[in-house]
Formats: sequence, structure tokens, C-alpha cells
Amino acid sequence: MCDEHRTAATPEIPVARRRVSPRPYRPAEARQAVEQAVSERCRATHTPCDAQALSDALLVASELTTNAMLHGGGVTDFRVTVEGRGVCVSVSDRSAALPVAKAPVDPHGRWHPGGHGWPIVCRLSRDVRVTDLPSGGKCITAVVPLS
Repeated sequence: MCDEHRTAATPEIPVARRRVSPRPYRPAEARQAVEQAVSERCRATHTPCDAQALSDALLVASELTTNAMLHGGGVTDFRVTVEGRGVCVSVSDRSAALPVAKAPVDPHGRWHPGGHGWPIVCRLSRDVRVTDLPSGGKCITAVVPLS
């Protein structure tokens, strides 16, 4: 799993929160929700959006929703919040299994596709948390820096 780092919102910067309805169930919808939330924040604060930071946030949202679909039994909830200098993306799924990075080769030395999503999420995020949900499943929350 990723190393954990605590983050804190900067109090003087306005917070844009968005509860997406209906929930994004596909990566493209998650990317659209993140782009809209970040764009609204940039307009509200009259600050330019960092294209690379937005690209990182879009990739994290896409990877988390893809992993929920492929390994977690589907997306059960999605939230995006822009706070301080970061965008917080939370994706819930039906599986309680923790995410893992797969080895690029199997025990017989054969290369296999995939296994890159979780390391990408960990590398681009300054904070990643996996929380068990009371109703079953898990929620993965990643905070991606916007500057």
C-alpha cells in the first residue's frame, strides 16, 4: 500500500464541494466530475488551473474507478472535493480486499498486462487512505496536489 501522509486544508482558501448525482460509474464520468469541480474552484478563486496537476487528478480518478470496476465489484459511491491546494477523490466499491500492486511477471517469468493503476495512484497522490465501510466494501480516498 501507499505510505500515509496527513494533509490539511488551508483555511483562507475557499472550498468547493461537489456531490455528483447521479454517481459516476465509469472512468470518463469520474474524470468529467473532477474537471468540473476543479474548474469551478479556479473560477471561484480567480486562479489559473495548473494543467499538469489537473491531468494528474484526472488520471487518479480514472484509475480508482477502473480498479473499482475491475477488482471491487463496481463503483458504489464517488465524491470529489477541492480543498486547500488539493483535489480529494473518493471511490467506494463492494470489495473489502485491499488494493495491491501486482508483479509485472508471473512465477514462470511471463509478462502480464495490467497492475499499473495502484502504483500510479500512489505516486501522483500526496495522501491515500483505504477505509472499510460499515455496510461492507471499502472507500479509497486520494488527495492529489493542485500546485
